[in-house]
Amino acid sequence: MQLVIISGRSGSGKSIALQALEDIGYYAIDNLPAMLLGSLVDELCDEGGRTHLAVSIDARNLPGALERLPVLLEELRQRPIDCQVIYLTTDARILLERYSATRRRHPLTRGSHMTLEEAITKEEETLNEIRDLADLMIDTSRLSVHDLRRRITDQVAHQRKDQLTLTFESFGYKRGVPMDADLVFDVRCLPNPYWDPTLRQYTGRDATIIAFLRGYPIVEDMTQDIQALLERWLPAYQNSQRSYMTVAIGCTGGQHRSVYVAEQLAQALVPQIGDVQLRHRELGLQYTLGGSQTAPTDIATLAEQKSGIP
Repeated sequence: MQLVIISGRSGSGKSIALQALEDIGYYAIDNLPAMLLGSLVDELCDEGGRTHLAVSIDARNLPGALERLPVLLEELRQRPIDCQVIYLTTDARILLERYSATRRRHPLTRGSHMTLEEAITKEEETLNEIRDLADLMIDTSRLSVHDLRRRITDQVAHQRKDQLTLTFESFGYKRGVPMDADLVFDVRCLPNPYWDPTLRQYTGRDATIIAFLRGYPIVEDMTQDIQALLERWLPAYQNSQRSYMTVAIGCTGGQHRSVYVAEQLAQALVPQIGDVQLRHRELGLQYTLGGSQTAPTDIATLAEQKSGIP
């Protein structure tokens, strides 16, 4: 059986993630009482029918049930079950904007005198233990609906228990560090093509920027140093039952240096890892390198110019 538990902050896209799994054949249940999870798994295993189960467990549960969830998860992971916990999070300011735009009530404000801001803070505190147990955390602050669905189907549904899913993500520090990054490398010390007006319009995927950066030995030195560290330590992460690893590479704007270095590292790690995921946050691109290489996906086009998850 493959069991996927979706949790996270209300308004971060849990329903969308659950629907994405249901659309590809998972038996999906929203807002499952945590104390029923073990019985549900037993029932489905006894039937021998459905082997793919996705459930949403979040702060709508009774507090006592959430407190017992870590022990229940540990028991499930001792069984021949591929159990994954996916935690979705979003910046609190963006959650406030989403709730204001949709005029929906936060679950924790029902029957209480909490403000929306207080409810968002309280929910994060309530879910801290589940967040700490998560195999994968996805920051949906800047993801479109289509992008989140793709992330779930690509990373979660196709994940094998014995395989490490490695993702390189380029980003710009001026828009903040990705909250779902496991390792972060700062490449702002490298020469910046932005200061050449003739290069500013290009990105780290374009030949002109590649040629510019390859002209500086320091760029190759830093890339090789990061590569050597990853090659040395990725097996240790995998041996510790780690299923996902996101390596974030940041420069000032997320257009040139971070994109180039992320591309170089991904290409270098394919022989060791197999398929490697690439995301360029500020370019709105994501794709796979390796045996199942796919063409870059333009997230903005997929989302039809709509950003944010309702």
